[in-house]
Amino acid sequence: MQSTQERKKSTGAKALLPNYSADLKKYDELYQQFCKSGYTKELCEAYAEAFLNNHKKPAPEDLVQIVRLYQRLHEKSSAEFYLNQLEERKLSGDDKFFYCIEALRYKSLYEHWRESEDFRTENINFMQIHSEKVDASKRADMYISLALTDCAAKHYEQALKLLSNFGYKPQGATDLKLLEIMITGVYILAKSGNKEELEGAKENAYGYLKLFSFDNDWSKAYYENCIEEAAEGIL
Repeated sequence: MQSTQERKKSTGAKALLPNYSADLKKYDELYQQFCKSGYTKELCEAYAEAFLNNHKKPAPEDLVQIVRLYQRLHEKSSAEFYLNQLEERKLSGDDKFFYCIEALRYKSLYEHWRESEDFRTENINFMQIHSEKVDASKRADMYISLALTDCAAKHYEQALKLLSNFGYKPQGATDLKLLEIMITGVYILAKSGNKEELEGAKENAYGYLKLFSFDNDWSKAYYENCIEEAAEGIL
């Protein structure tokens, strides 16, 4: 979940709105709930209640984030519900870019492979151009979603090459985005049926996870579960 500080940085002109401080306080309460308990259905429901359900036109960034949170929980129908709301909007810039990432991920994991390939073909030029305007972590999210599209089409070698060759540079000795890339690699290998390389990738992900020192009680168990699920073909 995006931190309160990250949300403040991305607010722009919205900081001038009269309800901005109250909304930021509500958001911080949700973020503190996330820090304490992690990805939970209760968090998703509270987020939706605070920023989506009672709003005639929810902010695109809130729709993107609720889709991301529900996908973390494998809540397919809830993720689809909010993704459809985004699909109906005329988006541009960051809003469109982040929507494309989540839509591509969803279609690659839950729909027929042709759906994800057609969506990629339709949006790839925009995504690649706009990726130069975002930070390395968001650019990595794009390549993860593109690799999942290749995986859905059973182009496993191409998917793995894309993950390893797009040039992500870790941010420090421990980097959660790099761990997510490694877990995605485990998932792709599980889907490919390459059991030998799968075991090696799984060991590497566990080895990297051991380097982390978390400030909460849930993160280590959460990422351990992510590795195990990825090895079973669940992401």
